[in-house]
Amino acid sequence: MSVYDERPWLARYDEGQPHDLVVEHTDALAMFRAAVARNPDGDAIRYFDGRITLRELDELTDAFAVGLLDTGLDAGDRVALYLQNVPQFVIALVGTWKAGGIAVAVNPMNRERELALLLTDSGARVLVCLEGLYRDVAAHVVGGTDVQTVVTTSELEYQTRDDPRAFGTEARRGEVPGTTDMAGLIARFRGQAPPPVSFSPDDTAVLTYTSGTTGPPKGAMNTHGNVVFNSQTYRQLCELGPDDVVLGVAPLFHITGLIGHVGVALLLGAPLVLFHRFEPSLALETIRDERPTFTVGSITVFIALMNAPQAQAQDLATLTKIWSGGAPIPPSTVKAFSATFGQYIHNIYGLTETTSPSHGVPAHAQAPVDDASGALSVGVPVYNTVVRIVGDDGQDLPPGEVGEIVTSGPQIVPGYWNKPEETERAIPGGALHTGDVGYMDEAGWFYIVDRKKDQINAGGYKVWPREVEDVLYEHEAVREAAVVGVPDAYRGETVKAFVSLRPGRTADEAELIAFCKERMAAYKYPRQVEFLDEIPKTVTGKLLRRELRARERR
Repeated sequence: MSVYDERPWLARYDEGQPHDLVVEHTDALAMFRAAVARNPDGDAIRYFDGRITLRELDELTDAFAVGLLDTGLDAGDRVALYLQNVPQFVIALVGTWKAGGIAVAVNPMNRERELALLLTDSGARVLVCLEGLYRDVAAHVVGGTDVQTVVTTSELEYQTRDDPRAFGTEARRGEVPGTTDMAGLIARFRGQAPPPVSFSPDDTAVLTYTSGTTGPPKGAMNTHGNVVFNSQTYRQLCELGPDDVVLGVAPLFHITGLIGHVGVALLLGAPLVLFHRFEPSLALETIRDERPTFTVGSITVFIALMNAPQAQAQDLATLTKIWSGGAPIPPSTVKAFSATFGQYIHNIYGLTETTSPSHGVPAHAQAPVDDASGALSVGVPVYNTVVRIVGDDGQDLPPGEVGEIVTSGPQIVPGYWNKPEETERAIPGGALHTGDVGYMDEAGWFYIVDRKKDQINAGGYKVWPREVEDVLYEHEAVREAAVVGVPDAYRGETVKAFVSLRPGRTADEAELIAFCKERMAAYKYPRQVEFLDEIPKTVTGKLLRRELRARERR
């Protein structure tokens, strides 16, 4: 038996926390129905000045499910959700389950080629999308796919504030020729209920597509059992209850938003606060108005809040339960955020294939920082979960040694949609080979170094971008930093940093290079620094190093 089988991290759990969870519901739909039964008149969704109670959400999703069945949807058919953070995402998700279908979560930033790929791969029969996304993108795509019905809706529905910071000036309500209006569909079938449907824990609830950093996007089959287990994981780890209010800062299509916002809210029967898409001043105003208590999002969200000109310490007074995942967190940013707002950002880590968290920092703990690398721990493995660090030979490595992170537990997806070879390569025997590189210390805390492909080979010396980025974040002028390897005639590769500066602060290339040189081994510090207004990122806040590398090649 190896050290990982002994789960040394259990000693890091908060006092009174169980080592393992007992799953309370067979499927995500049963989880929602239990919440409706407990508190039918409680708010399910808050959207600007709009409110939807759990009872109303139950009625809306019933009607939508009947509407889907009326289009000819069969059990197991896929319904693609091409939406921002609007109430219709939740309505369509739960309604799809009530119709016996599988939801397909689609990034609303996807353009024609990307949307066509996901619709084709999933074989979606129905597409639910915002009117603007249909006109600009989907209308040019759906004819070449299996989509038979397009349901369109407006981000202006379910509220009357029409805030231009959220919607711009082009958003509008109205039926779109050639599509089915969602509001009209629901009105037509309001008061009707679909035939009863039940799922097993092994049935697929949602197809969530990986970002494609290691090839074409793959549809991870997040099962009902995965969804329920990790919704309970958030509840237990973050000490959440029905009196909490969930702030939806992560995109709902992404696994973090899907579980850490929607799944948690449906499990708790707690309000989910949505505001279409993230904008710092709007987010601060929403927090002041709605007084949320919990959120999970990328560190870029919290950097943006901290740097908003109107941000004040009291703005986040109620938001006492904060976790961040999806992108590396510099320790200096956690300190600066705490100094600004008085709140601690707990780290959390997971992948699409782990249905959100596989690791997290317990509610009453703070993540340690590794003295050697300066890396902030991503936490400890969550309940019922075993995580190993393995070498190139597949054998377990001892604590402190760097290798690939391999995760086993109830949150791991059974595979990728229609891709058995990819499934066997990445999840042999049900253990997910993450492609992330890290280590476990003697106390059971885990640290992520980087993804294998991001490692820089500078004259035979290995450099991990995150270590350089963490040092750059310590400079008072640096807002965001991303480090990549670029071709070098002498070293083969050398280290280049892309940096954006804080508002009102200045720094030049020589200053930042000297700052890093004082704090790092000679082979690690950046030899080049380029300043950008914004570092390219995914919609979930991950820095796009591959885009920066491609920029250098061009």
